[in-house]
Amino acid sequence: MRARRSDLIVSRDASMGAKFWNRLSHECELWRKGATTVAGVDEAGCGPLAGPVVAAAVVFPHTWLEAGLCSQLRGLNDSKQLSEEQRERYFCVITSHPEIRHAVASVDVEMIDRINIRQAAWRAMRMALDQLNPKPQHVLVDGLRIQWLLYAHTALAQGDCRSYSIAAASVLAKVTRDRRMTELDRLYPGYGFAEHKGYGTPRHYAAIHELGPCPIHRRTFSPFRPVETELDLFAARRPPEGKESADSANGPESAAR
Repeated sequence: MRARRSDLIVSRDASMGAKFWNRLSHECELWRKGATTVAGVDEAGCGPLAGPVVAAAVVFPHTWLEAGLCSQLRGLNDSKQLSEEQRERYFCVITSHPEIRHAVASVDVEMIDRINIRQAAWRAMRMALDQLNPKPQHVLVDGLRIQWLLYAHTALAQGDCRSYSIAAASVLAKVTRDRRMTELDRLYPGYGFAEHKGYGTPRHYAAIHELGPCPIHRRTFSPFRPVETELDLFAARRPPEGKESADSANGPESAAR
């Protein structure tokens, strides 16, 4: 007797775990539609006060549509939900697996300050995707849709918890950036970069107060960027002398025109 498709899905979910199989559902849907090269992309380092922003792209083999996820990747999740030991273990599996393609790119502090952190993160994502060969036919992106991304893509809110390929990219980006910040800690001692990776912890703020900023601090981020006082902001908008009283005399409608 021929097995029904629903029976096959239940059987697969029972062996793999429905929760884990669902994290591959977006990739499987695209594979079924004929997109054999589906990349997950994510970034690490948008929030810190110092250091680069790093992005990674990961492509799983489309044969996993039938074979299922590699057993060594079971439990893979958003890098922020994993311990450092788990991230390092998954990093080794992803980068050494013969059928998984991956790429990593970073954007430095100077560019972050020039174009803003969101644009820098998107640039790093594009750079990582551009390194893949062959180029992805479709991309799964964590977060918001990127209008200028030159790849067909699907944006997934909390995608690093919903897609294995995005989760894999988040691990590569996070581990790569953490390792880089540990190297920079030796170059710029006293700030604790190896510990907090550039995030705004009390120790980091105390070090900035004591030592001042170093070359890898993002000068467009608080507490480095000049802060306009409320008085200055209102002063910039204050009408010429005499105009305010004239507008008031003419009533609110006149002032609003």
